[in-house]
Amino acid sequence: MAGQPCKLVAQVAFKAGGDVFHHLMSKNPKHFAKVCPSKENGKEQRSKQVIEVNDEKKQVKFKVIEGDVLELYKNMVISYDVETKGGIDFVTRTIEYELLKPDNPPPVGLLNLGLELSKQVEVHIFG
Repeated sequence: MAGQPCKLVAQVAFKAGGDVFHHLMSKNPKHFAKVCPSKENGKEQRSKQVIEVNDEKKQVKFKVIEGDVLELYKNMVISYDVETKGGIDFVTRTIEYELLKPDNPPPVGLLNLGLELSKQVEVHIFG
């Protein structure tokens, strides 16, 4: 709904280790551009973000301040959280956003891109 905060959440097991993912995401996020192309639904997307890192919580937040996604959304914050459950590391991607117009679609493609990013990082690490 336009004018109201919305949220999408997805979680994936990360076999390469949550600490590895958090380190790459917080210390070298540009490395991800080499691993996974910046396309959503087949269209190249660009954005400028402010990055906030919380090493204690293993959380990285990207607040979008410029870019293509702001043509559809009033604001957007994409966060990655790493947690361990039962000896398995999980990466949770959360997209908080506000639609500019009520008929704009939710950023499901962007959420899926984040899941694909996690998979591609594992392939990159394990070869």
